[in-house]
Amino acid sequence: MLPARAAWALGAGTAAAGFGLDLLTKQWALATLDPQHPPVLLGGLLTLQLIRNPGAAFSMGENFTVVLSLISIAALLFVAGWLLPKARHRGWVLGSGLLLAGILGNLTDRLFREPGFLHGHVIDFLQLPHFAIFNVADMCITFAAVLVVWQIAIAQVDLDGRSTKETGATKASGGSDAGRPPGPEASQE
Repeated sequence: MLPARAAWALGAGTAAAGFGLDLLTKQWALATLDPQHPPVLLGGLLTLQLIRNPGAAFSMGENFTVVLSLISIAALLFVAGWLLPKARHRGWVLGSGLLLAGILGNLTDRLFREPGFLHGHVIDFLQLPHFAIFNVADMCITFAAVLVVWQIAIAQVDLDGRSTKETGATKASGGSDAGRPPGPEASQE
């Protein structure tokens, strides 16, 4: 379990690094990539295809850019105002920071890029074969999702680092010792 100050520093630092990398790579993509002649790298594994995406993943929701922007603002407030301040476990803190970075990266595009406030198109430029075109912010969100699922399903730890394994077993048994075989303490009576 991390102290509150260390958790906040790690989460904010992760968010700042991810957000900064997203901004830098988008500026680089806008300055150097030609949408008509995308570079193909790594034997076709990666194509640098510059697009301006008004929708969400796989360009879904193209007519709902304002709604997506408002959802992003709500998610930003939730992560920055509730999730990150409560997180004390390193995995949860890193996941919260990455999620914050991803939300900030794409929300910045929606707020400040053409065609205008809340209508801005997200800059995407990384394309894998048979997959959506994405950016560093999307990668941060994906890594955050993997970390959260890992913390819940595999590590089974809560935001503060407490194990949820025992909590789940206690809840499943109704909170009592009924049905458990007697342990050594039972023989002492």
